[in-house]
Order: sequence, then structure tokens, then C-alpha cells
Amino acid sequence: MANPLYDTLFGVHAGKSTPFSIEPDRTVIAYSDFLGMAAQYAHAMTELGVRPDDRVAAQIEKSPEALALYAACVHAGVMFLPLNTGYTAAELSYFVHNSGASLMVADASKAQDIGPIAARLGLRLTTLNADGSGALADLAQSQADTFETVDRRGSDPAALLYTSGTTGRSKGAMPSQDNLLSNTIAFCKYWQFTDRDLLLHALPIFHTHGLFVATHITLNAGGSTILPFCPNSTSMP
Repeated sequence: MANPLYDTLFGVHAGKSTPFSIEPDRTVIAYSDFLGMAAQYAHAMTELGVRPDDRVAAQIEKSPEALALYAACVHAGVMFLPLNTGYTAAELSYFVHNSGASLMVADASKAQDIGPIAARLGLRLTTLNADGSGALADLAQSQADTFETVDRRGSDPAALLYTSGTTGRSKGAMPSQDNLLSNTIAFCKYWQFTDRDLLLHALPIFHTHGLFVATHITLNAGGSTILPFCPNSTSMP
């Protein structure tokens, strides 16, 4: 057995020195370094008690580390729940409780408000900031940069996403690995993405298009992405 989503989008780039992401300050993260970071985050989550089939909720800003956290969830067979960074603590309470998440990853600036929710629901809370700092990042730095990929089937759910709630209470939807891969392959084919393309990634990654379209097509094609809304920079390369 294998892990189709991880193998196709992430594992295929093992050892590659080509750029995965370029930050506004011209910092380049190679595919190999990105995968090493993802492995460290997978180990860190495991150390925090996360197991395959668990749900990890994340209310964090876009950054290479945030994308590595998502990759780590795929690597570890964990369902990823991205949450709008504009949600208040009261709004988060519903999503975290309804999802059954075992770990909440939040920006440190919001941890004080989220702490009581986490305590009431009995889930672990850790932090990851837009500049790559935070308790989870600190824990990850001491971990190995390789991780044994958890076996998954194509029919296994890869993420937990909530509907907008325009006609009622938001409901959780669970796209499978096959769902996400099929979508990615179709977009790459019809948009003709290749490893020579450089994507200006202007969308939030808590959004379906920002994470599961923009990021996935870059990974599938082996191209590079520019993350313009990273901290400490106001200009493009």
C-alpha cells in the first residue's frame, strides 16, 4: 500500500534542489528542504500525540511553514482542517468541536483567546506564526528530516473542509485523496502547467483554491511558487 496524495505531489520531489517557494525577500526553499521541513512537522505532531486519522485544525497565516504543516498531515495520514484567519474564538469553538480535532495550531497572537476553548474541549494547542516561529516550529527543529509515510488509500479522506454556511450551519466535507488528485491533474492538463512555471500565490491557504488548487498544481507540475504575503516584506522580487 502507498499514500497516493503524498507520493504524487510531495514524495516525487525527494532530493530535488529546484525551488519550491520563493519569498519576497528572495529567500528560496528547495523541494528537498521543504520535504525535510514537512517531515520534521510530522514528527512534531506525532510527539504531541497526533495519530493517523486524527484531525488537525489550523488557523495560521500563509507561510512556507504553514504549507509544510499541511504536507506533514498528508505524510502522517492526518486530516487537515484549515480555518479562516478571520474567525473569532467563538466561531472557532464550533468548528473545532464539530470536527473532533485532536490538535489546534494557531498564531501565537490568538492563543490566549483560543486557550479556554482548547481546555474545554480537551485538545492540544500549539502555535505557528507567519514568520516561522512558534512552539510547534521549535519542537519541529529538533526532529529528524525524514519520516516514514503512513499508508493511505485513494478513498481515504485527506482533509476536512467546512461549507460557507450561507443557507444554514456550516457542514464538514471530507474530500478524499482521489478527489484532490483528480482535481489537480485536470487543472494541470487544461491550464498546461509545467515545471517551468512560476506561480504568484496571492490567495489565502485556508481557502480551497489557495491550498488545493494553487499549491497542488505547482507541486504536481514541479514548478515554483512566490508567496507574496509573507512577513517582514512589502515588495515582490
